[in-house]
Amino acid sequence: MSTRFTRTFTALPEHIDELGHVNNAVWVGWVQDIATAHWDTAARPEDRASFFWVVVRHEIDYRGNIGLGEVATGETWIDGPAQGATSVRRVDFRNAAGKVIVSARTNWAMLDRETQRLVRVRPEVIAPFLDPGMT
Repeated sequence: MSTRFTRTFTALPEHIDELGHVNNAVWVGWVQDIATAHWDTAARPEDRASFFWVVVRHEIDYRGNIGLGEVATGETWIDGPAQGATSVRRVDFRNAAGKVIVSARTNWAMLDRETQRLVRVRPEVIAPFLDPGMT
C-alpha cells in the first residue's frame, strides 16, 4: 500500500476570489479535506473509531494558482514518525503541467474521541501512513 494519497480538486465559482484565482482560504480547506480523506482511507477502523485529528499549525507556500474550471492534484503524506500527540503532514498541489503551485507543512494533534483529550500517537496508529522502518 502506498503511504502517499492523492486527490483532485476543481476550482468552482465559489472558490474564486477578486483576483480571478482560487482564494488562499480555499487552499487551507483543501489541505484539511485531503488530510481527512487520507485518514479515512488508510487508518485502521478501530483507530478511526477511537481518535480524531485537529490542526495545530499550517505553514503554506503559494507559488502559483489555478483559475475557474482548472484542476489541481493534491498529494499528501506523513513526514516522519509522530512526536508525542502530534504528527507532521505535507501536502503539495500541482497544476495540470505538474508544477507544484501550493505546498503545505501542517502539524496535527490526535485526540481521543471519548475524552477529547490529547493522546500519544502509538506506532501502530501511524504505521499505515509511513514508509516501512519509519515508525
